[in-house]
Amino acid sequence: MRAVALDNVPAAPRVTEVETPRPQAGEVLVKVAASSVNGFDAATAAGYLQGAMEHQFPLVVGKDFAGTITELGDGVTGFAVGEQVFGVVMKPFLGTGSMGEYVTVPAAVGLARIPDGLPAAEAGALGLAGTAALNALDAVAPGEGETVLIAGATGGVGAIAAQYAAARGARVIATARPGAQAGFVAGLTGGKAELVDYTGDLTAQVKALAPDGVAAALHLAGDGVQIADLVADGGRLASTLGLNAEALPGRNLTVVPVMAHPDAATLDQLAADAASGALRVPITRTYPLEQAPQAFADFGSGALGKLAITLP
Repeated sequence: MRAVALDNVPAAPRVTEVETPRPQAGEVLVKVAASSVNGFDAATAAGYLQGAMEHQFPLVVGKDFAGTITELGDGVTGFAVGEQVFGVVMKPFLGTGSMGEYVTVPAAVGLARIPDGLPAAEAGALGLAGTAALNALDAVAPGEGETVLIAGATGGVGAIAAQYAAARGARVIATARPGAQAGFVAGLTGGKAELVDYTGDLTAQVKALAPDGVAAALHLAGDGVQIADLVADGGRLASTLGLNAEALPGRNLTVVPVMAHPDAATLDQLAADAASGALRVPITRTYPLEQAPQAFADFGSGALGKLAITLP
């Protein structure tokens, strides 16, 4: 099958022929219709996960997927051949990812049905970023009227988190450069987010809006210590970049490192919200599989939102 793979790391992903996977016990085989590029995929290609997870080469990259179940492994119940599904590849090793014509995924975690009204291309860009956004936002749980700072609001995770935070009634301060980035975040949040330029004096801009500090912050990009300094004493901070309380000595903050956990309830919520229009999947560009290497290059250059990969 055609897939985006790595022969070693660090390396640039390339489109090549690899063996079509077969479902093991507890897995389903999905004919992939769509996937997307995530920071996790870029980190894999850059070699940052060496030593953290086993790498099996040729290593097919990709965490997100949407498509059709074509085969069930032994012991799988609750799903049927022909069903439209999406989710996140959750395996203890890297190698059999979703950016190819077929992918095998465990049925127990990271798999959910696509509801009516949600296109496969959107479902294929929703799983990992959406889960990380919800997990991070739930970790700090901003109440109605509380101020939450979202550092990294122009990326896939931040673009979804900003929408959910605004919908929950929080006062949202989001990082974005003036121009296209600011317009992107403003459009997603219905103009409810107050925007600060992270290329300028971020501290001064946030302090002007929240002199006593923000109640909560999501550290999705940028300097975690700087972001933490903008949180009021006793506040909450969630980081998808590994920041923890040990890095902030002397601060009275609740700090939660977030690792996305795409359980069925989370995926179902994301899909239902996207299908109803309550959540916009922030896809800014779509590439056919053969152009996936360009998608990785564009991602590395700081593209907005989600970059989707589609397969025929």
